[in-house]
Amino acid sequence: MKQSLFIECIGDSATTRVLDYLLTERDLDFSISDLSRNTGMGRATLYRIWDNLVRNRMVIYTRTIGKSKLYKLNKKNIVVKKLIQIDNALMMKDLRKRNNTLRLKV
Repeated sequence: MKQSLFIECIGDSATTRVLDYLLTERDLDFSISDLSRNTGMGRATLYRIWDNLVRNRMVIYTRTIGKSKLYKLNKKNIVVKKLIQIDNALMMKDLRKRNNTLRLKV
């Protein structure tokens, strides 16, 4: 599986994979089970890094559905704002590169 631009730039770690997924789906909220399934990461690994993300207010609790607590990326956090800028810049750079490649082929 090809790594995302964000993971290629920042490096592959459990925290980076979670942040990458949350950046991609930044307006949605997820349970720990959803994140585990969608990132392909074990729940034990996710729980190991989760407290740090919550403590640093990078993710915030949004609501409870049944027994599941849902969380999402805290877009008001200054660090998260910078990560969004990085993610957007990486996407723009890739789009420009692809556009130039298409122009050369025509």
